[in-house]
Amino acid sequence: MRSATAHKIYENDNRFEVKSAGTDKTANTVLTSELLNWADSVVVMEKHHRNHIREHFPDIYKNKKIVCLYIPDDYDYMQTELIVLLKDRVEDVYNRKLI
Repeated sequence: MRSATAHKIYENDNRFEVKSAGTDKTANTVLTSELLNWADSVVVMEKHHRNHIREHFPDIYKNKKIVCLYIPDDYDYMQTELIVLLKDRVEDVYNRKLI
């Protein structure tokens, strides 16, 4: 729900063009090499997501900017606390020019 929430709150933000995918087989949209190649930068929620990309897409991992927000899977879709946390973390990495 974290990625889906981030997608929803940033889908109309002119600074970003966003797509959302998950690393789990049960995700609504499963991460693919096509999605990774499409992205200029990749934002993941936890370190194990970045590790998943490194393990399953090593050539892309070496050449792609990947930023981890370190947000645990403790929130529901569009939960207020999640929205605040996402905005704080995304704005921080954006202002530091990491994405």
